[in-house]
Amino acid sequence: MLDGHDTRPGGRPALPEWPLTLDLAALAASGWRPTPFRQFILKIHSRCDLACTYCYMYEMADQSWRSRPLRMAPDVVTAVAARIAEHVRAHDLPSIELILHGGEPLLVSPEEIERLVGTVRDGVEADVAVTAQTNGVRLDRTYLSLFDRLGIGVGVSLDGDRQAHDRSRTTADGRGSYHKVAAGLRLLAEPPFERLFRGLLCIVDLRNDPTETYRALLGFGPPTIDFLLPHGTWAQPPPGLGRDDGATPYADWLIEIFDQWYAAPARPANVRLFDEIIYLLVGGASASEQIGLSPTAMVVVETDGTIEQSDILKSAYEGAPLTGLHVSRDSFDDALRLPGIAARQIGWDALSDTCRACEVARVCGGGHYAHRYRPGSGFRNPSVYCADLLRLITHVANTIKRDLMALQKDFR
Repeated sequence: MLDGHDTRPGGRPALPEWPLTLDLAALAASGWRPTPFRQFILKIHSRCDLACTYCYMYEMADQSWRSRPLRMAPDVVTAVAARIAEHVRAHDLPSIELILHGGEPLLVSPEEIERLVGTVRDGVEADVAVTAQTNGVRLDRTYLSLFDRLGIGVGVSLDGDRQAHDRSRTTADGRGSYHKVAAGLRLLAEPPFERLFRGLLCIVDLRNDPTETYRALLGFGPPTIDFLLPHGTWAQPPPGLGRDDGATPYADWLIEIFDQWYAAPARPANVRLFDEIIYLLVGGASASEQIGLSPTAMVVVETDGTIEQSDILKSAYEGAPLTGLHVSRDSFDDALRLPGIAARQIGWDALSDTCRACEVARVCGGGHYAHRYRPGSGFRNPSVYCADLLRLITHVANTIKRDLMALQKDFR
């Protein structure tokens, strides 16, 4: 039993939960059509050279990585390229994005990466933008020279200064990784590699001082900073949550940074979460999984060729991302016909009644889909970060409203 609900061994739900109960025929009859995939996340290596304490891949509910092959074999790469090309043709897509992911993608040799990217680009009749999301430990001139030649962007994970970063992002034997990541980032800042830098990804850690973390990240000159909330669910709440005391520790942490970022005369970096909230508040559409109601247009392919939903669902329960599909026999359009994919594309219709009644629902969008999971009711719940998201969005909205009112007075 888990929170009063029967589960199978390994934490899988015993009874169908939402969205498995979603009526796709009724959706289609109402005029809804799926959004084609435009972002393909390839798990080109299933292992990592770090053992981050908060990692959803290795430290949370789904442990399927243990049975995956280490690398994506050439025949799987060929099948992936063919399936992407098929999807591009079927939907007449002018461009797509390929994300090299893991595990740690730089555990794959430069030669293998070059062959993989070449295979996809040669087979796809569309512009293929490629990004490698790395922990930065192996980022050196050899990889950067390859990325520069192939036009591969680089995103790096960094959690702040040495102390903040090494709290969680260590090797299996407990050694810190900051010194290697910092060395890689310094190389990335050099010409001509600086044009490859896509930004820093930082996991919010309540133990780290927000201002010091923000300043440490800015020290590497990122064009964009992505602050991500640590993954968790109502069954396994993130650190600092789970108490019904009205506290909003994650909002408080982020608001301290927002106030500095917003007040800066010339902002040194985009902060994606803040940019997205502001854009949504003025009527725009989201481009992030964290907030908003825009349909998700990404799909994951594991090293063995299995097609999966967002790998972040691994934080919910064992098997949560599974589709039962494989690139050797199934198309990406087959994935678009699944309830789990549809649920992340139908926006308002995927929200719980609690979310629909909320004043910031169209900005929040229920929060990250994975963070909504509760055993028994599935993913049709408010985010486990509900109170934090409400406070953060309200703070940003009030800040913008204050400035707009001041501008109105100036023009009278």
